[in-house]
Amino acid sequence: MNLRDLRYLVAVAEHRHFGRAAEACFVSQPTLSAQLKKLEAFLGAQLVERSSRQVMLTPIGEEVARRARLILNTADDIVEVARAAHDPLAGDLRLGVIPTVAPSLLPHLFPALARELPQLRPLLHEEPTGRCLEKLRQGALDAAIIAVPVEGSDAFPQLPLYDEPFLLAAPEDHPLAERSRLSLDDLVDTRMLLLDEGHCLRDQALSLCHAVGAVEAKEFRATSLETLRQMAATGAGPTLLPELATGATGNGGLALRRFLDPQPRRRIAALWRKGSAREPAVRALVRVVRGLEPVVRLAASLEHAPADA
Repeated sequence: MNLRDLRYLVAVAEHRHFGRAAEACFVSQPTLSAQLKKLEAFLGAQLVERSSRQVMLTPIGEEVARRARLILNTADDIVEVARAAHDPLAGDLRLGVIPTVAPSLLPHLFPALARELPQLRPLLHEEPTGRCLEKLRQGALDAAIIAVPVEGSDAFPQLPLYDEPFLLAAPEDHPLAERSRLSLDDLVDTRMLLLDEGHCLRDQALSLCHAVGAVEAKEFRATSLETLRQMAATGAGPTLLPELATGATGNGGLALRRFLDPQPRRRIAALWRKGSAREPAVRALVRVVRGLEPVVRLAASLEHAPADA
């Protein structure tokens, strides 16, 4: 038994398809299949159920794959520890970012990383929150940038990056657009557009709607922030957008309005695995994010804006 064969098994467990698993491991499908059969022979147990339609792991196969992930994570950490001894701020950094953050943050972050940490190579994985946490736990990611708190996030070390207010985005002819600043009470009985299931931003917005007496426009569900923005701009109704996202692209047809303090907001944080050899690189990443001009401006506006501005 060797690490290579364990990687093949884990790949099959993740992809549930021999072809995609072989592609992920950069080997041919016959090679992967043959090595898995050798692993099964060595262990004396069937790990994979093979059929023409699907690939499934047996119960013992699931347990072996779970333990194999732990072994592979440890082996990868050993390699990273050795590399970090030479330069902890060099090499690949597998970074997960949620879709409601990536479009507004990454265009600023990647050029800054190229300037300030030129030996670090960020490998981006844009994933929903749950998938980011799962990949972080499995060792497929070194760090994740998500909105916290969320279920499961307290299992990881984390550092806050910034607090981001929500703005109301409404069609220009909507009654709420006539006001320069809004109270949360103004949202009572308002039909709000929300993202589809699976986005943590949906959960945060839905929680706010329930708290203030707003209601979800259930006949409309957007799959991305850009779709949400376009739906609001074309008159489908108002929604909530994170502040940095309102500047990512144009907002034609939309009126953006701030709320009076205390403004509804979300916290964006960087998470990593406890004991990870990539922790110094993640902390360096955090310093770069906190120094980005939009983030600095956001922090300054939150600190100095008067409550009734």
